[in-house]
Amino acid sequence: MRAADKVTSRPATAAGARAPNPRPCRSVRPPPTTRALHSALPRKHEASSPLTSGAGSPRARKAEDVAARAVALREDAAALGGPFVWIGDQKAHSTTARGAEVIEDMSAWAQDGLLPLLKDLDADRGDGRNGPWQPADFLPDPQSPDFIDQVRELRARSAELPAGFLVALVGDTITEEALPTYMNMLNIMDAGCGDATGRDAHGWAQWTRGWTAEENRHGEALNAYLYLGGRVDMPAVERTVQGLISRGMDGKMENNPYLCFVYTSFQERATRVSHGNTARLAKEYGDDALARLCGMVAADEARHEEAYKRIVEQVLLRDPDGAVLAFADMMRKGIVMPAALMDDGVHASGKKGARPGDGLFDDYAEVAQRLGVYTARDYADIVEHLVQRWGIADLSGLSGEAAEAQEYLVGHAEKVRRLADLGERRAQRSREAGRELARKFSWVFGEEISLL
Repeated sequence: MRAADKVTSRPATAAGARAPNPRPCRSVRPPPTTRALHSALPRKHEASSPLTSGAGSPRARKAEDVAARAVALREDAAALGGPFVWIGDQKAHSTTARGAEVIEDMSAWAQDGLLPLLKDLDADRGDGRNGPWQPADFLPDPQSPDFIDQVRELRARSAELPAGFLVALVGDTITEEALPTYMNMLNIMDAGCGDATGRDAHGWAQWTRGWTAEENRHGEALNAYLYLGGRVDMPAVERTVQGLISRGMDGKMENNPYLCFVYTSFQERATRVSHGNTARLAKEYGDDALARLCGMVAADEARHEEAYKRIVEQVLLRDPDGAVLAFADMMRKGIVMPAALMDDGVHASGKKGARPGDGLFDDYAEVAQRLGVYTARDYADIVEHLVQRWGIADLSGLSGEAAEAQEYLVGHAEKVRRLADLGERRAQRSREAGRELARKFSWVFGEEISLL
């Protein structure tokens, strides 16, 4: 990062201002309006030459001019009490002072309103075991004398699963396996809802740890099922998981709990839909055990979805303007799927200039769309559900900006649905015209899978 790119955000102090960033200031880049200027700066990987480097070169003079203009723009923003910072191209710490107050005041509510939605680890299941389900419940029992036969039966069922379905199942599994990223995301939120010590006693921290513990079972169970089934290239899958965790995610949440809980409300419902449809397909393909496992995962996601929707409901009661603006902000930006940065290092997307591994998530998503595991229409349905659940259309007394956001939200699902219909018609025309579009997936040993 060049010296010209280093700025510190100045906390605003006016009424309704944003909360100051509690973390040390870091090097930041300008927002999108000035990133075009930043792009003209020389890159580290570009070779030096008498024509492109040196104090008197054209590139150096251009870079100095661009940097000076970018700094001036950022200083203008800071002079206005810029409430947030830019880290790379990501906006961070946008929580308002009111938002921070609301979230901090909700800690006691989180204890009573969220923790009961977690399964009791000591509850009697009635089968001689205590606590919620565990991955071993759905896998061959290594203690059983019939263990090898159980594995053979699992592999026989797995042999009947179509390769396209396996791609969708692997994508779901990889998404679940990146759990460390999601826990980290919750713990870097502003307003004290993170777990600062790793064992904080407040309600937010207890919820995050409990939620993580329940979610951890999903990836473990699905991974083991895939491993025993013998139908997928496990080193390729594991490489993709490691790569995804190392790359992280950018959910556009800005360390802002309001944005975060809108995101998680949406995302938990999306994963419930995805796992539920995977369960339906597994049953159709004759693998009842896999169907039961995916159904249990979907049931967990439904409870977690309920928790996050309750949080947003509470925020709406306390700060309706802020909640509506946050909801609209996330919808305008679009919900970025948590596994969007997955990369196996070899996938060929067919796009010009793409490096190996690029486009893997997009192609996986096309397979999921084709199979009906998770579709653009599902996205629209989730938007509509959240608008109805949170009573957005019935809110009154909103400020002008929030009222505009309300109007946008009420009509957003229908706009998304029209786009989904358009995409489906295009795909149908392509199929009717005999067009073929397929990609090879390393997860299924390089087999070509149709995207249409």
